[in-house]
Amino acid sequence: MFPKATDMTFKAKLYDNHLGKSNNFQKPRNVKGKPEAHFSLIHYAGTVDYNILGWLQKNKDPLNETVVDLYKKSSLKMLSNLFANYAGADAPIDKTKGKAKKGSSFQTVSALHRENLNKLMTNLRSTHPHFVRCIIPNETKSPGEPQT
Repeated sequence: MFPKATDMTFKAKLYDNHLGKSNNFQKPRNVKGKPEAHFSLIHYAGTVDYNILGWLQKNKDPLNETVVDLYKKSSLKMLSNLFANYAGADAPIDKTKGKAKKGSSFQTVSALHRENLNKLMTNLRSTHPHFVRCIIPNETKSPGEPQT
């Protein structure tokens, strides 16, 4: 998607585009004993620190080939034109090398989610968790202001 992008160039772009321009975007406060945070976002319930290491790689989801085929066959000319020359996993790489190998081990986002959820459930079943029911503390969803 962005061939020369790195996690640090992504951080620089975030700072250039949002720091000082958005009240919800901040530089993080480094807290001893916590992993290094690269930026903070203010959510309704409080400030959340984010670490961007591996961010671009984790969020690089390829387009599903079935969806691309549907777009190519779309009755909407603009949509079919946008994807007419899309080079997906089954597109030829080079005439001398033949076709690209379609990854049979390609894992969809939902399959990855299901796998991770199964791992989480296995982990939870092997422990004795005690859950606290989460309630909305006030109508404005503001931290530090419980509803009385």
